[in-house]
Amino acid sequence: MKDVLSEIIANKRFEVDLQKQAISLEQLQEGIGDIPPGRSMKQALSSSTSGIIAEFKRRSPSKGWIKQEARPEDIVPSYVTAGASALSILTDEKFFGGSLKDIRAVRSLVETPILRKDFIIDEYQLYQAKIVGADAVLLIAAALHPDKCRQLTEEAHTLGLEVLLEIHSTEELSYINKEIDMVGINNRNLGTFVTDVENSFRLAGQLPQDTVLISESGISNPEVVKRLQAAGFRGFLIGETFMKTPQPGETLQSFLQSIQ
Repeated sequence: MKDVLSEIIANKRFEVDLQKQAISLEQLQEGIGDIPPGRSMKQALSSSTSGIIAEFKRRSPSKGWIKQEARPEDIVPSYVTAGASALSILTDEKFFGGSLKDIRAVRSLVETPILRKDFIIDEYQLYQAKIVGADAVLLIAAALHPDKCRQLTEEAHTLGLEVLLEIHSTEELSYINKEIDMVGINNRNLGTFVTDVENSFRLAGQLPQDTVLISESGISNPEVVKRLQAAGFRGFLIGETFMKTPQPGETLQSFLQSIQ
């Protein structure tokens, strides 16, 4: 089967190189000064009873367009009103139909922590995330050498960004260290895009007990969230389940009522 992740990363390298030609890293660094401190996604999840990270996502490589004309200004505040503990906004354009503008468009509208969800491979993207108002970034073990992952984690923390490390297999457990703020277990294989929620249960017991654990992808049933909570998970990243419905915020509200 085609390795989707390799294709995405190759495109991301090309994309970041183009962005650097338009605006240099030095120019981004100069723009950092006046940005207020971020909000803690880790703390928001730790103190939440539901832990829902509601995601704004227009499309995916496996499903195609989910909601092509979706406006973050409409959907993201409705997630917060419904009770989302944190927000995830996809900023990859080619494969997910997103943009950094989607974070910028809602930052002044919500106080809830925002995760920039993208394929982060370069410190340049961390500065972009900080400038548009993200509070946390996703680092994907499958896309990074361990040394690069550590380097990006340190740089993110220097900028006041929290790090959600995403793993998918036991081989990637070695990426976890005390500097990581949150650990996400992706139930979707990024090579094949096959999804299996049981992956979260398989890996949960192999992580340190004090880890803020997040289950990502393929969660569509409140009962599964309850099972994951019992297994020690504090966060649940859900996008398509909400985005494919006419009113994602209302769908989230109903979902939360089913958990409580």
